Amino acid sequence: MNPLLYTDGYKVDHRRQYPNNTTLVYSNWTPRKSRIQGVEKVVFFGLQYFIKKYIIKEFQTNFFNKPKEEICKQYSRRINNYLGENSVGIEHIAALHDLGYIPMTFKALPEGVEVPIRVPMFTMYNTLPEFFWLTNYFETLLSTTVWLPCNSATIAKQYRKILDKYAQETSSVPEMVDWQGHDFSMRGMAGLEAAEMSAAGHLLSFTGTDTIPAVDFLEKYYNADSDNELIGGSVAATEHSVMCMGTNSGEEDTFKRLITEVYPNGIVSIVSDTWDLWKVLTEYLPNLKEEVLARDGKVVIRPDSGDPFDIICGNPNGKTKAAQKGVIQLLWEVFGGTTNTKGYKELDSHIGAIYGDSITLERATQICERLKQKGFASTNVVLGIGSFTYQYNTRDTFGFAMKATYGEVDGEGREIFKDPITDDGTKKSAKGLLKITLEDGEYKLHDQVSWEEEQKGELREVFKDGKLLVDEKLSEIRLRTKNSVLEFSE
Repeated sequence: MNPLLYTDGYKVDHRRQYPNNTTLVYSNWTPRKSRIQGVEKVVFFGLQYFIKKYIIKEFQTNFFNKPKEEICKQYSRRINNYLGENSVGIEHIAALHDLGYIPMTFKALPEGVEVPIRVPMFTMYNTLPEFFWLTNYFETLLSTTVWLPCNSATIAKQYRKILDKYAQETSSVPEMVDWQGHDFSMRGMAGLEAAEMSAAGHLLSFTGTDTIPAVDFLEKYYNADSDNELIGGSVAATEHSVMCMGTNSGEEDTFKRLITEVYPNGIVSIVSDTWDLWKVLTEYLPNLKEEVLARDGKVVIRPDSGDPFDIICGNPNGKTKAAQKGVIQLLWEVFGGTTNTKGYKELDSHIGAIYGDSITLERATQICERLKQKGFASTNVVLGIGSFTYQYNTRDTFGFAMKATYGEVDGEGREIFKDPITDDGTKKSAKGLLKITLEDGEYKLHDQVSWEEEQKGELREVFKDGKLLVDEKLSEIRLRTKNSVLEFSE
């Protein structure tokens, strides 16, 4: 499909609506408002993918490499059928095809950094006057692509902050946090591309994922190399169908076969609540204690239903003593472990737990805090982060918008802005040309600057006139995400 048709219908005739003799439109991409309490900075991620995938590959394959007559006919047919009688025209489409590249400049902050609300992450503008219409024509495609990886990278970092905090306070293995947040979201995302983009954002903060395509995504678009670095990984794990086929009466035998025959060593995660989680913990595992401790590896118990806080940490009002104790305490009573120098209990290395259903930032905090209060290290449990976290968000979660703030008509600059009187201030835009500075480790916006000043800020050209100028590696972006602010690598 002609990628110029990847847009909202109202965009196609904005070219004629701008003032006569418009020659430049300058826009920016900015998170305007946070709807997650306590989160006032957003991780920037996804522009490199957008440029490589759409601005370069899609346009080269499905626009510039196709015969101009075919492109024009396709565009004209779609717009005429869509709008009815109209005067959108086809000459500007033919002119772009003749040019042979996208005449735009993208200037961006480094991907992976945290950007405060209301500070632009990148700007874009046309480099040839006759293609002024292209800048905001791309708004729809850009928006539908970039907000999701930014969202997921930001939320993943919030999980990382929580888990790092409690690991530093209670654990002897804070590096375990790399694996403590595990992405299980793929099946609940809005299609494969959404799953890939979201999981890639998750992998800026963690290494655990069940979204295999995200590894290829990061190799293709972010220069990662799974032969020489850990992009993302997982472990052998069962599902309910496996346990059901082993039958209810034979569940202990299924556990024994899995840990002694199928996976005699290494890590294996076994879903344990197909019927009675508490029976697994108080009968089957005590019976299999020798087999578990004899393995060269870890058996991970995976409950998958109920309130994760109560299941992992215990419910004082539970109907049974097992339910009152919770998974971690019951595993400790069977397998024991060590008390670290910080005074917190860590399960024997042959046994562990993961909970992967309906985890939220609040629940992650509650689980870690309750384990701490009970004297257990937070790293005794892995948390599966799913589509409840990553899909229940929208472009409005951080108020993302692309808005024009500057243009040129008849050779003269115009500082433009929006500030609806009926709005609460969220939609008020910056004005004029923009400059981003880095002051005391934080990005700050300066608007209404001159072209000379605009060139001096932290925004760096990453794409210009069909060419990608900055092509970064996942490892560099991960380092920025960890450290919050780092400049582009040279």
